[in-house]
Amino acid sequence: MASLKIVSVQGDDKGTVDGNDAIFGAEENAALVHEVVVALQNAKRQGNHKVKTRREVRGGGAKPFRQKGTGRARQGSSREPQMRGGGTVHGPVPRSYRQDVPKQVRRQALCCVLSARARNERLAVLQGAKFDAIKTKPVAEMLDSVSKEGRRTLLITPEHDNNLLLSSRNIARFTVRTAAEVNTLDVMLAARVFVQEEALSKLEERLA
Repeated sequence: MASLKIVSVQGDDKGTVDGNDAIFGAEENAALVHEVVVALQNAKRQGNHKVKTRREVRGGGAKPFRQKGTGRARQGSSREPQMRGGGTVHGPVPRSYRQDVPKQVRRQALCCVLSARARNERLAVLQGAKFDAIKTKPVAEMLDSVSKEGRRTLLITPEHDNNLLLSSRNIARFTVRTAAEVNTLDVMLAARVFVQEEALSKLEERLA
């Protein structure tokens, strides 16, 4: 079984806990992780880029200059692509960048990055993280204790915690995700990953 370090909100070591080898002891697979990360990044693109073609540009009804005698090449419209202010040929149009990735592939990629964080001792189980009120100070103090280097930190919770979300939304480099919604990109972007003690079983249930 993979051994995961347990820390308190004060940053004290509280021993270790056994984690599922299939989740926290998976082998590295860079190609698989890359495929899933690219798909997740593409899914975040709006895809609303748009340029006007010749028929969509306003104007151009009259011939810009006479056919002969000017020494210039003949032109039928000022909105043709070769004219200044004209339409664009083969330009970008609204489209979806979403890629379909099988659920098993997404799960395996998440297991790979979680295992990598665990091997590098950048993943730990957080004990006693309870927030009964919407206050930023307790969350900031907890981060100063458990993630002293101040790098990007990810906290995985068992379920949606409104108090925690509202308390941490203006703390830089800190992300909160539930065990059901965390994905490979969230873990890849985080230098430190903490799993709430109550969320460990839900994460293993989802990915086992």
